[in-house]
Amino acid sequence: MAAFRAVCRAENLFLRTHHRMPLNVLTHQQSKACSCYFSTSIQRSSQFYSDPTEAVKDIPDGATILVGGFGLCGIPENLITSLLKTGVKGLTAVSNNAGVDNFGLGLLLQTKQIKRMISSYVGENAEFERQYLAGELEVELTPQGTLAERIRAGGAGIPAFFTATAYGTLIQEGGSPIKYNKDGSIAIASEKREVREFQGRHYIMEKAITGDFALIKAWKADKAGNIVFRKTARNFNQPMCKAAKTTVVEVEEVVDVGTFAAEDIHIPSIYVQRVVKGVSYEKRIEKRTIRKTEEKPKPKKDADIVRERIIRRAALEFEDGMYANLGIGIPMLASNFIKPEITVHLQSENGILGLGPYPTEDAVDADLINAGKETVTVLPGAAYFSSDESFAMIRGGHINLTMLGAMQVSKHGDLANWMIPGKMVKGMGGAMDLVASAGTKVVVTMEHSAKGGKHKILDKCSLPLTGKQCVDRIITEKAVFDVDKTKGLTLIEVWEGLTPEDIKACTGTDFEVSPNLKAMQQI
Repeated sequence: MAAFRAVCRAENLFLRTHHRMPLNVLTHQQSKACSCYFSTSIQRSSQFYSDPTEAVKDIPDGATILVGGFGLCGIPENLITSLLKTGVKGLTAVSNNAGVDNFGLGLLLQTKQIKRMISSYVGENAEFERQYLAGELEVELTPQGTLAERIRAGGAGIPAFFTATAYGTLIQEGGSPIKYNKDGSIAIASEKREVREFQGRHYIMEKAITGDFALIKAWKADKAGNIVFRKTARNFNQPMCKAAKTTVVEVEEVVDVGTFAAEDIHIPSIYVQRVVKGVSYEKRIEKRTIRKTEEKPKPKKDADIVRERIIRRAALEFEDGMYANLGIGIPMLASNFIKPEITVHLQSENGILGLGPYPTEDAVDADLINAGKETVTVLPGAAYFSSDESFAMIRGGHINLTMLGAMQVSKHGDLANWMIPGKMVKGMGGAMDLVASAGTKVVVTMEHSAKGGKHKILDKCSLPLTGKQCVDRIITEKAVFDVDKTKGLTLIEVWEGLTPEDIKACTGTDFEVSPNLKAMQQI
């Protein structure tokens, strides 16, 4: 009724304004004006293709393409293969990572069709890392959550935004190598970010990302062009659909209109220009990880004993009802020791809340992986979501605990864990976002010293930072430290048989000793 009254008021105003017009003109214009109030806009239909090459043949040299997927999960493999056939060159590819050497975007790297990658993670793609360090490829490394939000903002018409992620790092300061010269010097460096302070915290400005084309993998499309995703194959695909001039979606199945309930549609057809039904899908699994059957325990090596000691202490950080994000390695293994009487909800930044154990062989699903690219299961009550939604949870302080590894930690809680300039670059992935929320406890688990006894706990980190003054606790095989952002380290636990003096001898900075110092706990 409110809408109807508004229409009537508008008509009255129209009549008063045009009372001197000839009746035939007025009647004609009025009927035209009235008709628009109750009409439904004609739905722009998506174009459907049987040949993926036809759907991408007009992508020109130098185009910016947004390519969905996380690892090899949810990648548009038929569309990527089609770009090999078209031979398009000089591409800027925006994607969380670049697949592996011989699959996914790794194929386009091998043929040198990509000029620049905008990614968060190099990962296990040796050719990606080689081309970057050799100066053959431009790489703009971007924190994973920032990448997702830049894409989301681009699709929403927001030109820029401020985030606490990466403040105090090379991302904010500028100078991060985008392209190397052949001699290892920096040919192109990243720009410095604008910094502003809001409510006592520093934030950096990030610009939105849009593309000429988005290449998307979805599960199903209906004949109106609405699409749905399956499990963790949603990842970056969902926000990328909205951020390109032309969105091309490859699907496993095309169904009749009405097959999906309207409320179950993940991406409405307004964002989808082209749909391709993929002929075949390999759905390669990067890390096929299955639940181990009970077997006779093997003798433990010294390294295994050290690792388990850290794991068993880290597991004591879990509290009943908390939401936690666990990094690859020791943090994730600590979840095996969660006390049976408590419930911990595990979040994985690629789009899971309610992460479960590894699957049995018959339950392996290529569309269900964790942030480490391992096959997993979910628990009853779990939820799947996109990458931008995942990092909204993280940045927004809804995650109680983040546990991750480190190369170096400073006495005031600075963290370095993502690159060794000129030698090793895996990318920051989601780590910069995970440690940036003021409401999340950050626990680092790592061996106390590097190979050769080199210190990892220092006055100041010598490697590029992941986060500034972000670590709350450090757990090693020898000790547990609490971190005060201004006062520094306090030793609160020490392994049986060691003394504070022993810890000082293998630590690269000074620390206080708690008056309540106790033996290192184990679950």
